[in-house]
Amino acid sequence: MRNILTIDVEDYWSVFSRDWLRINAEPTDAVLRNTKWFLEMLAKYNTKATFFILGEVAKSFPSLVKKIAENGHEIGSHGCSHKQIFELTKEQFRQEITDSKKLLEDIISGHVYGYRAPAFSIMPKTKWALEVLVQEGFKYDSSVFPIMGSRYGWPGFSRDICKLKLPSGLSIIEVPMSTISFLGKTLPTAGGGYIRHFPYWVTRWAIRTLQKNRPVVVYLHPYEIDSEQFFFETTHLSYHEKKGAIKHQKMQFRNRNTMQKKIIKLLSEFEFTSMQQIIKKAFEIPIVLNL
Repeated sequence: MRNILTIDVEDYWSVFSRDWLRINAEPTDAVLRNTKWFLEMLAKYNTKATFFILGEVAKSFPSLVKKIAENGHEIGSHGCSHKQIFELTKEQFRQEITDSKKLLEDIISGHVYGYRAPAFSIMPKTKWALEVLVQEGFKYDSSVFPIMGSRYGWPGFSRDICKLKLPSGLSIIEVPMSTISFLGKTLPTAGGGYIRHFPYWVTRWAIRTLQKNRPVVVYLHPYEIDSEQFFFETTHLSYHEKKGAIKHQKMQFRNRNTMQKKIIKLLSEFEFTSMQQIIKKAFEIPIVLNL
């Protein structure tokens, strides 16, 4: 079974500054350094992936987007500013995805068919966004986490790649994030913080178990291999804002120093390819769900 490897290309410091410090900051060179390491490892293990690239990163570093595409990887959209969908109106969301799609397509001189929402923020209350994606030319989405989470999740959603028939009559392919059943609960696995926080054998066990029935979706961020922290000013924040920012950063940097070894083990032990390649194979026998 070939699984799906996806990398959400965003700069940790610019997103953290905006979301937690109320400071607008441009993407830093760290995203270049960290993404370069991923490209080198993917080349070493002859692996292709899908890179969902944030528009603000593409605008600051168009050469990075070109390099990813030239290396044979699929380019997808991650929106422009990493704002979660429930923070946006329908027209603001439309602007986010059309701006990012046009920017990426202009850089690579090719088509962008896939989208992933910041923080997996397509859920029951924001499912209207799927209609907008189709209207603006996207063929597939990979934003749904079939769990009951504190920040995101769509409980009961299909765990398989499926074609969604929307209320308008239009349709879009959904590639949900991977989950595993354990002790009667549906748990997230094989991505980001879940790989960082748990020992590698947990991720290996989950992938080996899941790939018996369906391709596993692994997602990573370039910043997850970067353990270099920086001092940030908090005098303008309230006590609770400061406490939240410090707690968030502590969790985000936990076990980052283990990630390079874990990623190399994943690439050496499992086969991965881009999302587009798996979708083509999956829809030899399409699964259709009505929303």
